[in-house]
Amino acid sequence: MTGASTGMGAATARELASRGYHVLAGVRRQADGQALESARIRPVILDITRPEQVAELVRTVEADGRPLRAVVNNAGIAVNAPVEVLPMAEWRRQFDVNFFGHVEVTQALLPALLRSRGRVVMMSSLGGRLAQPTYGAYSGSKFALEAVSDALRRELAPHGVTVAIVEPGAVRTEMVGRGGVTARRLVDGMTAEQEQRYAGLMDAILAQSETFLRGGVESAQAAKTIADAATTRRPRTRYTIGRDAALLTRLARILPDRVLDRLLSSALSKNAPAAPTAH
Repeated sequence: MTGASTGMGAATARELASRGYHVLAGVRRQADGQALESARIRPVILDITRPEQVAELVRTVEADGRPLRAVVNNAGIAVNAPVEVLPMAEWRRQFDVNFFGHVEVTQALLPALLRSRGRVVMMSSLGGRLAQPTYGAYSGSKFALEAVSDALRRELAPHGVTVAIVEPGAVRTEMVGRGGVTARRLVDGMTAEQEQRYAGLMDAILAQSETFLRGGVESAQAAKTIADAATTRRPRTRYTIGRDAALLTRLARILPDRVLDRLLSSALSKNAPAAPTAH
């Protein structure tokens, strides 16, 4: 699996190992791998945006000799900023990690999965079904991942390989905190005109994210759903994690766009900074 250094990825590696599976856990740093390593977890250095590391992963799988039962594409980053504000380098980084890297890993390991009639698990998000303000790049990458996953599922079904999509909502994970740090840096770099347009929105989004982080599902609980998606004999095509994801993905399917706009705006306004009091 990819993105196993921290959070849901590390928890899922441990959950799969506890169920008796041997896990190749992709991590970015040696220290993260040392924290994970156990009798059933073998850390491998893996940055999915570096083709040479993806190629080395394929060699590791082939040398291992055991059939590859599942690939869990979990690596991801989140950077929130208005479309106008987010630099193109950040757009590309978001898609490289959240989309193109997963496609490359999946392509590289499909021959092994076809031999074992295994499974692909794509870690999408509530943001893959619903795009909130400032989530343009993140949701764009996840919407793309959802589309490719649907196509892949239909392509591979005749060949015995299944594809499952997991859509977490609020989960207590380090990714949210790291994204907040980047978002604050981007806020500091806005022009005066952009600040006038978006400063209040960014404050509300960051406050909402912090609320989600405090009230979200624990990583260990999320890991159980991800492990089910990877190992259940007849998996569902989609799994949600958390009540917010279950509710909002359903509403996104049935509500008219304008009604959904008002609903999201109302929820966000609860986190808006209070207006200064006149004296």
